[in-house]
Amino acid sequence: MEVSPERIRIEPADGPALEARWDRPAAAAGAVVFCHPHPQHGGTMTAPLMHKVTKGLVEGGLAVLRFNFRGVGLSDGSWDGGIGEIDDVAAAVARAGDDEPALPLGLAGWSFGAVTGLAWQARTGDATPYGGIAPPVRTEYAERLPTPGDLAPARRLFILGDRDQFATVDELGDYAAAAGGSLEVLAGSDHFFYFREERVAALLIEHFLA
Repeated sequence: MEVSPERIRIEPADGPALEARWDRPAAAAGAVVFCHPHPQHGGTMTAPLMHKVTKGLVEGGLAVLRFNFRGVGLSDGSWDGGIGEIDDVAAAVARAGDDEPALPLGLAGWSFGAVTGLAWQARTGDATPYGGIAPPVRTEYAERLPTPGDLAPARRLFILGDRDQFATVDELGDYAAAAGGSLEVLAGSDHFFYFREERVAALLIEHFLA
């Protein structure tokens, strides 16, 4: 059973305040910070896939913290080329740990959000379990995925449609293997996973609650 969403402000000491919201089940078995797609191409925390996957995660027993990157929605600041946005991930992860200290924490993202979450892990050596939904491999619309050798060992799952516009199965499969992770391929899906959102959520639930 889902409780009412809680709208919050994430206010780091050294960065812009961010619009965010918690969606929680009545009894959570874990918590996930969920990062949205590219701010310069319409990405927000309320994008349809973000909403539908969050709903599935909550139904599966996970509390979900979504946030808008700087300059998006009611978040302060402005686009910082994907660099300051890594700090936004750090602020959201810290807030999730403060709000739900008793719950095991996971980090997820879609597209740009998947790349930026992984970039934060590379920068900090973080080993939080990670779920990346369709991180772009070959596009000018997002920062490059971090070098696998810069990542600390962690449980990592990548999810990709075999019709994705910004990565092939072979490209992301090679990257996932080098990063010590696994790849789940959804046949017939592209970058937006239309009508497959429940399957995406189910894969993340299995991964985070393993």
